[in-house]
Amino acid sequence: MTKNNDLAAAVQSLVLDIVKEQTCYSESDLLPDVPMEEGLGIDSIILASIVDELQQVFVFEHKLNSASFNTISELFARCEGAPLSEKGQAKLATLGISHDVPVNEANINEDLLAQEGSSNTTMRDFVSDGNPDLFSKVRKFNDFYETQAQSGNFWYGMPLSSRCENRATIFDAYQNKEREFLMFASNNYLGLANEPRVIDAICKAAKEYGATNTGCRLIGGTNRLHLELEERLARFKGREACIVFPSGYSANLGTISALTGPKDTVITDVYNHMSIQDGCKLSGAKKRIYKHNDMASLEEVLKGCADSEGGKLIVADGVFSMHGNIVKLPEMVRLARKYQARILIDDAHSTGILGATGSGTAEHFNLKHEVDLELGTMSKTLAGMGGFVCGDKDVIDYLRFYANSYVFAATIPAHIAAGLIQCIDIIEQEPERLERLWNNVNYLHGALKELGFDTGDSESAIIPIVIGDETLAMKMGHAVRQQGMFCQTVVFPGVAVGDARLRISVLSQHTKADLDGAIEILINAARDVNLPNFKG
Repeated sequence: MTKNNDLAAAVQSLVLDIVKEQTCYSESDLLPDVPMEEGLGIDSIILASIVDELQQVFVFEHKLNSASFNTISELFARCEGAPLSEKGQAKLATLGISHDVPVNEANINEDLLAQEGSSNTTMRDFVSDGNPDLFSKVRKFNDFYETQAQSGNFWYGMPLSSRCENRATIFDAYQNKEREFLMFASNNYLGLANEPRVIDAICKAAKEYGATNTGCRLIGGTNRLHLELEERLARFKGREACIVFPSGYSANLGTISALTGPKDTVITDVYNHMSIQDGCKLSGAKKRIYKHNDMASLEEVLKGCADSEGGKLIVADGVFSMHGNIVKLPEMVRLARKYQARILIDDAHSTGILGATGSGTAEHFNLKHEVDLELGTMSKTLAGMGGFVCGDKDVIDYLRFYANSYVFAATIPAHIAAGLIQCIDIIEQEPERLERLWNNVNYLHGALKELGFDTGDSESAIIPIVIGDETLAMKMGHAVRQQGMFCQTVVFPGVAVGDARLRISVLSQHTKADLDGAIEILINAARDVNLPNFKG
């Protein structure tokens, strides 16, 4: 073997060891020419950890980022020729490899990273730093957080002092006072959170059944209202049975981890909600990621695991929470049949919104009995708390005993169940709420597109304004809030680095004056920050 080959082998061994350490994959799973996200199922959080560890081991001329490689082979190429840091030398020694990899005597890795400039710092930079002190990254993030907060960019967690309706009173920490805002950051899509009939039902049930159940559903925690709620949700979704979880997040964790294990494969959209990603990790199943809403990519992944042992579960959001577009369900159903896979659709942002009666994604496509499991949360349109899964009765009964986040967790209080039942009644009895919502969505979406805002592929009550650069998105969000509109500024890990955006949620309660006011504020903010490609 030549010296160059020896050098390449040493670098590759070092890179592979780091990737194995961060992913917990065996070396045989790390196919070098397969895309790391779409093919190997390595999500953006783990990729960030791999990048961070490599930057501790190699001294790169320019800061490494996950956008600069797609496969492990490309990662090898990025690392070849880069000098080793002290940590890199030590790590290579632990692998028992003698090497001629260039060594950076000055060990200037940290200086080079600093030279990239603080303006390029993103939330991803604080996922991991490889320091033996677990709280090292905490202190670094705190400095970043304080800088952002002082500049008025971080408005996360600001407290409301009013009901959350089309307008809301919020404490503005930047101006140190309470202000009224146009509210475009709420999931109260049909206005049911403030509906007097819902509140009355909650109050009545709280007086009758007490504050909470103090137990899990299998041991003393089941109330007759829980059973009624499950029956009503199953009927609303047109399914045999339903199971209610403490939250939508725990519904995904419990369902995916109960149904799949090490011999199975979960196939997931790259933009799926984090609860789905975490459910995949908890299951121990092989995870394969396909490109966002790309059915050709999904078929390639299905082909690749066609001969693998165990079952296959395709999981996708019905409406993607940061993008607002709808899953391509008809083609997904066709592929699932072809490759003998099951389908789970998360209707968190679809329930109460999509379909003629608002029952969700399956109804929207007239595929009511073609989706194996329909999952959702009750903290959005249904204006309560908890999560649920609807499907065939035998599957739901299985989940009651094998979904740990159901078996070992206290359930939602009975009075919350009473409010949710009332919400379902109102959705079924008052379809005009859904009609008002879609009138508002179409009006605002059409106006923003005409002005040249990049709204992506939005097809729902979630309308993004895609900006890309995180710093510019923060400035745009700050300008919008200063002028009295409250919407979400979404950066990593809500979206990938380089895909930052504002996220606007439209409500049935919004008046035309609210929508026109929002349009005017967005126009002014875009001009203030010199938003590229803006036509207004």
